[in-house]
Amino acid sequence: MSNKEVRVRFAPSPTGELHVGNIRTALFDWAYARHTGGKFVFRIEDTDTERVTDEYIQAALGTLRWLGLDWDEGPEVGGPYGPYLQSQRLDIYAKYAKQFLDEGFAYHCYCSAEELEAVREAQRAANVAPGYNGHCRNLTSEQIAAYVAEGRKPVVRMLMPEGSTTFTDLIRGEVSFDHNFVPDFVLVRADGSPLYTLAVAVDDVLMKITHVLRGEDLLSSTPRQIRVYQAMGVAPEDYPLFAHLPFVMGQDNAKLSKRNGEVSIAWYRDAGYLPEAICNYLALLGWSPGEDREDVTMKELTELFTVERVHSSPARFDIKKLEAINGDKIRALTPNSFFDWAMPFLTRANVVTGTASEIELVKKALPIIQERIATLSEIPPMLKFLFTQDFAVESDSASKISDEQSKKVLQASLDRLAGLTEWNHAAIESVLRAALIEELGLKPRIAFGAVRIAVTGSHISPPLFESMELLGAAKSLERIKAALLI
Repeated sequence: MSNKEVRVRFAPSPTGELHVGNIRTALFDWAYARHTGGKFVFRIEDTDTERVTDEYIQAALGTLRWLGLDWDEGPEVGGPYGPYLQSQRLDIYAKYAKQFLDEGFAYHCYCSAEELEAVREAQRAANVAPGYNGHCRNLTSEQIAAYVAEGRKPVVRMLMPEGSTTFTDLIRGEVSFDHNFVPDFVLVRADGSPLYTLAVAVDDVLMKITHVLRGEDLLSSTPRQIRVYQAMGVAPEDYPLFAHLPFVMGQDNAKLSKRNGEVSIAWYRDAGYLPEAICNYLALLGWSPGEDREDVTMKELTELFTVERVHSSPARFDIKKLEAINGDKIRALTPNSFFDWAMPFLTRANVVTGTASEIELVKKALPIIQERIATLSEIPPMLKFLFTQDFAVESDSASKISDEQSKKVLQASLDRLAGLTEWNHAAIESVLRAALIEELGLKPRIAFGAVRIAVTGSHISPPLFESMELLGAAKSLERIKAALLI
């Protein structure tokens, strides 16, 4: 390409929250731009006014900001080739549609929906490739006048010549499409609104996009876009280079869907996944940093990412793997960062209100759970026992401490703990081990399980002795006494 600066674009059509597949594409675009020192352009394809709402557009902007995928040109940033919302570029598309009509690259098509369906039915019956049959390519003036008299509103169709389109995909190598399977396609609807194939190609040329990294599902639209470039008079050496990213599949080897992991990035954010963990994991879906590495920082991604390392075979989405990476990222957080990430989850779950005493206790409690959690959403249930005013043992755990053995354990614990003069986790552990393991001869799991449930309300909790230290002697003893009555 003549333009040496790399310019890539992420151009979603936000008809809902951005999902895993969208963000994987955005991440690869961003990483490639940062690796090459080029520009990352964020463009919104919002010509489908019935499905694309301002709410979804704002959500898309917020998602990219949260993930740290900053853009060089686009909404809220501006740039030399704006506007970056397609709904604000309609005059541009209308101008090119008229130019294509005037120069014979396109024509008006008056076929009704019923007539087009009849053609498709006949093609299916004849077992031939479906597609427009070119009926309106060479209408006479009389035929056009008759259609107009009927009140028909035409669409604008691009005329595909005989032959084929061949291009080099940066991931898949040479790809060729026979035009028998690329029929004349609609550029502009009857109401004058542009279709994707017109708008995306025009914008890529006018915004000087050099590389188009996008999903494999859009591979078949490439010959149509190249035809638009030709009609615009773009020289072949100035076409954007294409790289079609592999599909992301679920564990069931089916394309990602809500059933097998394809939920919005907002869901992962609310479930307690860190943005860097999401980006780290999505980077591994179709790309590899080499040397069997899996832990990649955003900085390292920008240093290592190349299109040549993107695989052509489908990638498999594994939420367990994402969870493991997220746990690693949580463990790597500094105490201050972990606190900053934890507080919104604790306040949203109404575990804390944010008082000074609560904040002090949260800061003491977080280090004892940082090694034990995989998502931030696990923090509130882990720590709520420290803050609740109306403490009660969970119903499914209460049955585990109602037997005689548990009562014996709790009474022995109470007797020993009541005599402690220094309340810290080392002293607590020492007396409980003496009372329950040495004297009663119990195994640790059985010995401490009843105490854990009594003190925290659940059989799953942070480390027991540290938890009791944080809870304090008065509350710990009070809860053990109450558990003896269950």
